[in-house]
Amino acid sequence: MMFTAHDWRKLQLPLITFGVTLIIATLLYSTTDARKTKMQQLLQTQQNSLNQARQRYQTSGEEKENIVRYLSAYQALVQQGFVGEEQRVDWIDDLRNINIRYKLFGVSYDIGAQQDYKPAFPLDIGNFKLHRSVMKLTFAMLHENDLLTLFQALPGEVNPPFMLRDCTITRVSGGGRGKFVPNLNNSCEIDWLTITEPPTAGDQS
Repeated sequence: MMFTAHDWRKLQLPLITFGVTLIIATLLYSTTDARKTKMQQLLQTQQNSLNQARQRYQTSGEEKENIVRYLSAYQALVQQGFVGEEQRVDWIDDLRNINIRYKLFGVSYDIGAQQDYKPAFPLDIGNFKLHRSVMKLTFAMLHENDLLTLFQALPGEVNPPFMLRDCTITRVSGGGRGKFVPNLNNSCEIDWLTITEPPTAGDQS
């Protein structure tokens, strides 16, 4: 079938209308598809936010339960000087009191600087930081039981945990066997252990 020029003139307007309609339909489809994709992304973002909020709420509840459960034990550790700043004056007072109470021959001490400590054994303390201070103790003894007496009495009510590193015992030259005459000299090193709380948001700013 052949179209004449007159026929093409008649079809010109419908063809233009069809073309415009096709373009508009294509644009509408593209816009709708893009909007659908954007809505799906927004929905996924909102779902992720909801999941995170639920997780925070659950974690918050668990943290509150842990605080209530362990608060008394935590306060006891603070009171003992294990959590927080070192209580060196208390350590020295305890040594002095032990020496008097058990009638030892005097205890000399030297405390090194506090340093971060990572023990050789596994230890999970969360965000807390573990520290140690090495204390050197030197004292005379009547017999070996004086050494046991000192270290059994040392964990007083306000003392944090400590670890005995090593001890060296030497016999006093010319020492006697009298009750008030030392026969042995002893030199020991111990680690005083403390932990510090993790910094709060206000401390970090």
